[in-house]
Amino acid sequence: MATTYNNLYLDIRQRLRKSGVEAATLEAREIVCFGTGKTREELQRDGGLYVSPETERQVGALVERRLAGEPVAYLIGEWEFYGLPLDISPEVLIPRPDTEVLVDQALLYLKDLGACRVLDLCAGSGCIGLAVASQAPGLRVVLGEWSDGALRICRQNIRRNGLTARVVAMHTDAREKPDKTLGEFQCILSNPPYIPREDISGLDVSVKDYEPHLALDGGEDGLDFYRAISQKWKDALAPGGRLYFEVGAGQADSVLRIMRQEGFGDLQIIPDHREIPRVVYGTLCKAV
Repeated sequence: MATTYNNLYLDIRQRLRKSGVEAATLEAREIVCFGTGKTREELQRDGGLYVSPETERQVGALVERRLAGEPVAYLIGEWEFYGLPLDISPEVLIPRPDTEVLVDQALLYLKDLGACRVLDLCAGSGCIGLAVASQAPGLRVVLGEWSDGALRICRQNIRRNGLTARVVAMHTDAREKPDKTLGEFQCILSNPPYIPREDISGLDVSVKDYEPHLALDGGEDGLDFYRAISQKWKDALAPGGRLYFEVGAGQADSVLRIMRQEGFGDLQIIPDHREIPRVVYGTLCKAV
């Protein structure tokens, strides 16, 4: 039986809701737009038109993949973060709203500095570094990433958002001391891998079976990258520079102690929109 675009969207939304997808409205719209090749505006305009059987089958196949656990961002190959459209692939984590808190906090500091250099370490899709660059035109941003696949996505997203003049992607290993030729940064931002290794198998199917374990595995206690970055990358900070971390639930106090031991002061813990401690930052005090 023939169906309209609007009814197709409503049916998919209902199926997603029944399966427990929290963002069923958003995901249904994205699946239908991608599967039919329509923009959001075109979908709304053509809501009363009938969908061809072939297109309905294509959209239905996408829905089945989503119901099997595959994240919608990987299905459609893109996602939005901080108002920016980003290419997404299984080589990178999908940007999440919680990470916007890190961007918000960093911008409160960076917007008053004017021209300065910022490093997004463990950059993944580049979402954090690109977001701050888009909001503060005086910034020069380096996206530091170890995975070659993620670096390709970073570079695609730099071009996609027209930031090639101020943002560059570089191969870096957050677990090792940086080369001095990298220079100094006024600010380092990082959302590193922070899931304790043994906890990965218990994550939701959409995460453990689809998102890259390289970007999840934070070592035995989930804190390996916080230790390495706080210790080995502090020399890449300019005097008085700041280090900002996103942290997992229950990790804020431990990360704060790690940073304090490495000479960071003025330490702060910031909650996300669900009141979960999500960002830890501090200022490095060292001789000029």
